[in-house]
Amino acid sequence: MKKVLILGVNGFIGHHLSKRILETTDWHVYGMDMMSDRISDLLDNESYKSRMHFFEGDITINKEWVEYHVKKCDVILPLVAIATPSTYVKQPLRVFELDFEANLPIVRSAAKYGKHLVFPSTSEVYGMCHDEEFDPENSELICGPINKPRWIYSNAKQLMDRVIWGYGMEGLNFTLFRPFNWIGAGLDSIHTPKEGSSRVVTQFFGHIVRGENISLVDGGAQKRAFTYIDDGIDALIRIIANKDGIASGKIYNIGNPTNNYSIRELAGMMLTLAAEYPEYAEGAKQVQIVETTSGAYYGAGYQDVQNRVPKITNTCAELDWAPSTTMADSLRNIFDAYRSQVAEAKALMD
Repeated sequence: MKKVLILGVNGFIGHHLSKRILETTDWHVYGMDMMSDRISDLLDNESYKSRMHFFEGDITINKEWVEYHVKKCDVILPLVAIATPSTYVKQPLRVFELDFEANLPIVRSAAKYGKHLVFPSTSEVYGMCHDEEFDPENSELICGPINKPRWIYSNAKQLMDRVIWGYGMEGLNFTLFRPFNWIGAGLDSIHTPKEGSSRVVTQFFGHIVRGENISLVDGGAQKRAFTYIDDGIDALIRIIANKDGIASGKIYNIGNPTNNYSIRELAGMMLTLAAEYPEYAEGAKQVQIVETTSGAYYGAGYQDVQNRVPKITNTCAELDWAPSTTMADSLRNIFDAYRSQVAEAKALMD
């Protein structure tokens, strides 16, 4: 019966992972976050109350609570991070302070107390790698010039990967996982109309619901390999279980190479799908696809990657895992999940 510490338990990955753990295992979840709206159904569920332990707090303030629970738990998942491109460009120091500095003491505590650290790296560490598939063991990690602060997220995450690897050389039991564009309900708030404040699927969905134009940055030719959240969580559960220590000292890409689509194609798929739903069809009719520049959308410090496809050979072989959710099913699941929230999103325009 494992005790799993999830810092950032109310986040996108955190709340989906907690739900899966409680539904399918006998493990205990110890979670911290500054909010609890996404996990309220778990906290209110009588059958989970003995195994779901939540503390409302901040990893930068409640350091003693964090260290105590690192010591107490078996597996540590520090999921607190800024992962929105607009923040990389406009507030790069915030990204470094939270994603690297605030997480470093947690990594050190995991090493000190001999815990299994399951740390979220990112597909962004590969930067502008030119490989057709990004290989966690062999691909070069290529970032742009210093005057493009967009890369501070990639650099902060890469440095943390290297620090964790270094602790591994001194005995830390760790697994690094790199999510490739995980999507699903609860990714970001669809009620936030601000440009660039959320990830692309949520951004487009919010625009469709509100009948606003969709902006394609630099024409939308850049491609992403999208991964449905349930597939990602399947892999994470296997990493946490760590049968026979298979995941220890490993780096895993967790993505779906077959769901590789351009941002323009994504917009088209979402508009086509929206037309099939009475709740979304009216808004979708008002949407026009317009083109903008990355400078106008994100700011001068932005730079993009044209292709980002994961090599998942070792992930599939060692974890006995494979992504199975198609892009069409992934989007339909998201559209279904938000059907009851359409009125709330539209009201934001009033």
